[in-house]
Amino acid sequence: MSVESVYDRLEPLLPSVSKPIQYIGGELNSTVKDWDEAQVRWALMYPDAYEVGLPNQGVQILYEVLNERDGILAERTYAVLPDMEQVMREHGIAQFTVDAHRPVGAFDVLGVSFATELGYTNLLTALDLAGIPLHAVDRTDDHPIVLAGGHSAFNPEPIADFVDAAVLGDGEEVVLAISEVIREWKDEGRPGGRDEVLARLAASGGVYIPKFYDVAYLPDGRIEKVAPNREGIPWTVAKHTLMDLDDWPYPKKPLVPLAETVHERFSVEIFRGCTRGCRFCQAGMITRPVRERSIQTIGQMVDNGLKQSGFEEVGLLSLSSADHSEIGDVAQQLGDRYEGTNTSLSLPSTRVDAFNITLANEFSRNGRRSGLTFAPEGGSERLRKVINKMVSEEDLIRTVAAAYSHGWRQVKLYFMCGLPTETDEDVLQIGELAKRVIETGREVSGRKDIRCTVSIGGFVPKPHTPFQWASQLDHETTDERLRKLRESVQSDKRFGRAIGFRYHDGKPGIVEGLLSRGDRRVGSIVEAVWRDGGRFDGWSEHFSYERWATKAAEVLEGTPVDLDWYTTRERDYDEVLPWDHLDSGLDREWLWEDWQDAIDPEGATEVEDCRWTPCFDCGVCPEMDLDIQIGPTGQKLLPLSVV
Repeated sequence: MSVESVYDRLEPLLPSVSKPIQYIGGELNSTVKDWDEAQVRWALMYPDAYEVGLPNQGVQILYEVLNERDGILAERTYAVLPDMEQVMREHGIAQFTVDAHRPVGAFDVLGVSFATELGYTNLLTALDLAGIPLHAVDRTDDHPIVLAGGHSAFNPEPIADFVDAAVLGDGEEVVLAISEVIREWKDEGRPGGRDEVLARLAASGGVYIPKFYDVAYLPDGRIEKVAPNREGIPWTVAKHTLMDLDDWPYPKKPLVPLAETVHERFSVEIFRGCTRGCRFCQAGMITRPVRERSIQTIGQMVDNGLKQSGFEEVGLLSLSSADHSEIGDVAQQLGDRYEGTNTSLSLPSTRVDAFNITLANEFSRNGRRSGLTFAPEGGSERLRKVINKMVSEEDLIRTVAAAYSHGWRQVKLYFMCGLPTETDEDVLQIGELAKRVIETGREVSGRKDIRCTVSIGGFVPKPHTPFQWASQLDHETTDERLRKLRESVQSDKRFGRAIGFRYHDGKPGIVEGLLSRGDRRVGSIVEAVWRDGGRFDGWSEHFSYERWATKAAEVLEGTPVDLDWYTTRERDYDEVLPWDHLDSGLDREWLWEDWQDAIDPEGATEVEDCRWTPCFDCGVCPEMDLDIQIGPTGQKLLPLSVV
């Protein structure tokens, strides 16, 4: 039976809200399929505003993969801004998709992609507006299966009460497998109801169903065990890994927004995974092994994406794009192809030790020379060894000297505050490093208009990393260290005006830490914050630390745990972590040994990149029967006859 669009009721209300264009859809390359012809219907959500969510590569890829298949329909929905939420509640308009403005509650699956844990309250808003019960146990066969994915799904325990299922890892293949399970169940007349289809998804070992696992706690608040509570449910759930990226060259038809978004470009993922071994980096750990796209596939994707979208900038994306084994050939041959056109190529944040001027010049051939961004992460060489970010001060100075001498005027440096074993002196070294960068730039360029922007983020320990056992720095100490750093730079009249600072205070990081390493008890805090008005916690203008701290204290009163227990407490090896039953492929022993190597009192031990060295036993390849896939392939980018 067809589902009616809410657009006729929505349209007259749009002039009363800010940014109404975010709710009307109709983007170039969007897809609207016949509701009645589809057997399985997905609503895909990025739990942030349209302007942030539309460019998200993961949602765009799944949207296209699903809609290419007969019998499957996929539409998109985003978090509505607070003024629109109020209007929708006043007029009884349900959470809707932007493609055909169908109510989200009518779909079979609501798939939510979490890039950050700070989107959890937005999920609850969407569920409530959609008329879907907040708690999974209260849903009936008529409600969508609420499925979490994205990096934050590697510990979905804080939202276990609100989601029916979670998927770890790459989504391209598993969303089709999930669709097939749901299609079969519906064709059979929905036997066994909601529990039966969830059991079928769980039995494959590839979908985590929180309600099928019980968590027992020790008297001191730690977890005793996590165990399946019914037959046929696996003890652990493994991540999904897509092994041949060349077979999945998505997006083929990138969405072109009608409204301004945070990224106005066509993005091509040139490889997936990272083996640099930065101990703080969850993305690098959970996406192993490295899998490269071939130079020919990259070229075809760039050519097709530009034709389909009309974008003039192409971003070559990955966790460390300059580490592609053929990046020099990719840059040169794409540069040759698009020289003299309006097309510009860009590389995101680049490792200092992977950067070279030849590469940079290839990416700025068409005259668009943006600032360069490097991420030393730690202010001192000692701290960079702790985090396994092997970039020496001399490497950085040599790199920026080359950049400034070849015409660049601005460099951005990214650091973190609150890393394990960090001292005040380590943070003050950030300022000294920035001063050296400015001094070097002035010297090699002979100019005074040299700039360096220092961007500092707070360190948050993440699951499935060697730092998952680390204590988090309290927000008061974080703020005090950043204050000292700012004063030390601004008081130096030679450099103060040439160095810009961007940083957040320490409070958002504490909340992110609570949500990153939390267990199921944290779900009650998320709900309490949401009921008190918490929305868009990733936006500084909406975030309230006081609200989170107050609700955490209220919810956890009378229990052996509190906010500090979840954040600023170091964990022991024997402690059962909330995500230990979710398998990212990484050997727990290896993670622990790497943690011990990081905090060795005699000095941290470095770990090499296993792309170029023998295996160092992280566990991913043998346990999951996978292999690192890198070039060189010897392929060339075929020239286009007409540009």
